[in-house]
Amino acid sequence: MTTHKVNIAEKLAGFTERWAPRRIARVNDYEVKVARLQGEFVWHTHADTDELFLVVGGTLTIHLRDGDVVLGPGEMYVVPRGVEHCPAADEEAQILLFEPADTANTGSEGGERTREPVDA
Repeated sequence: MTTHKVNIAEKLAGFTERWAPRRIARVNDYEVKVARLQGEFVWHTHADTDELFLVVGGTLTIHLRDGDVVLGPGEMYVVPRGVEHCPAADEEAQILLFEPADTANTGSEGGERTREPVDA
């Protein structure tokens, strides 16, 4: 996909739509994506894969059934496979995701908020 350096801030500046991941690189069978988030997403799981969230800007709360994980810029959290979670951000957060290619953003939930990532 890319053989040159990628500036994450520039990629995030290239779009404004929220909850619509943009693919910025590929590592073997994994995709690196960036997204802008605000509000609450849907509760969902990924049965077959872990999901890495790295906050680039703002604050992201990952709601889990047994408590919340609050992340600021430069902090990351890996949601283990099969763990139900719901990302949320009161103000806009910018994140980087690392997950296997073809992983649906809504996991097992599906529905109208499902988005196929597009290249940034």
